[in-house]
Amino acid sequence: MYIGKKPLMAYVTSTLIQLANQPTVTIKARGLSIGRAVDVSQITIKRMESAGYKIGDVRIGSETVKSEDGRTRNVSTIEIEIKKA
Repeated sequence: MYIGKKPLMAYVTSTLIQLANQPTVTIKARGLSIGRAVDVSQITIKRMESAGYKIGDVRIGSETVKSEDGRTRNVSTIEIEIKKA
C-alpha cells in the first residue's frame, strides 16, 4: 500500500481491512510521506495488539527522481511490513 496525502486513519483502516484477508501487508512511502507511513504502522500495531500483528522487515533506500525543471535528485523511501505473529 502506498502512502500519500489522504487522512492518516484512511490508511489505517485500509491496512486493517487488508490484514483481515492477507497474512502480510507492506506499507510504502517516499519523501515527506515517510513519517505518515511510520504512524500508520504504529497505530495499526497498537490498535490490533490482541490480534497479534507485528512489524516484519523494514527496508529503507533512495530513488533518483527527475524534477520538472530537468534536474535529478534523490528521494528517500521506506517499506514497512506488517504481518501476523
